[in-house]
Amino acid sequence: MSKVQRSEPVSVWDLHAPLLEGPIWVDRDAALWFGCIKTPRVHRFDPASGERRSWAAPAQCGFVLPSVDGKFIAGLQTGLHRFDPVTGGFELLVDPEPSLPTNRLNDATVDRFGRLWFGTMDDGESAATGAIYRLGADGKAVASTPKVSITNGPAVCPDGRTLYHVDTLGGIVYACTIADDGSLTDRRVFVTIPNEEGYPDGPCVDAEGCVWIGLYAGWGIRRYSPKGELLETIAMPVDAITKVAFGGPDRKTVFATTANKHHNADQAAAQPLAGNLFSFTVDVPGVAGTEISVGI
Repeated sequence: MSKVQRSEPVSVWDLHAPLLEGPIWVDRDAALWFGCIKTPRVHRFDPASGERRSWAAPAQCGFVLPSVDGKFIAGLQTGLHRFDPVTGGFELLVDPEPSLPTNRLNDATVDRFGRLWFGTMDDGESAATGAIYRLGADGKAVASTPKVSITNGPAVCPDGRTLYHVDTLGGIVYACTIADDGSLTDRRVFVTIPNEEGYPDGPCVDAEGCVWIGLYAGWGIRRYSPKGELLETIAMPVDAITKVAFGGPDRKTVFATTANKHHNADQAAAQPLAGNLFSFTVDVPGVAGTEISVGI
């Protein structure tokens, strides 16, 4: 597999946000959607027209993903909500962890069968209280992994049979086999990244099955083969990359969300683009997204 980066990363929305997360390309309106956790906001970027829109969220917002009813499912600190961009309203669907009010939802994906997978984490980023969940057909959240402090991902390979999820503080990306009933089996270490190289943040998978990992405090994005071999590193002009997503009409534009909440005054001055949305082009496309159809 050859290197795939075609252009250098550029800032496409100067948000200067503390913590952007969860970018997703939504085919039905040809736009990128993502959240700002700490503001909190839902953002929409249309690269063709340049239009930028934002909605206030009632709690910290980790992700928004499209559902088959034409609306979205948003992951807030208070649980999964149905979000209607026409009205700006949020309706609670389920709180996966009612006994853990200091946890929040952080990142998510939808598999090829329309199932929502999402992660929770300790908002203080220290207690091992976070896990990966699957939204079941009955609308209840099913805990699917052991507990860690900061979950990221999950991401699912193109054939829908392998799920990747991240223990950010532990520096480990795990791979699991998805059984027919949606349970996770054969959990194994896919990649380990030493903390001094950056903390693995949000993953996604391209059409070749390669796994892309944003590095928090690592100044870049890594692309790994399905066997866990490091194929390429894309250098970024900011140190904290929270997640990448493939978009555009050919899915060969990579969008990257970033953060600046950890910067002191000197670091902020040295990284004036931190907390922005970035994009660059690649030769290998991403995989078409699936709308949530299970459990809603």
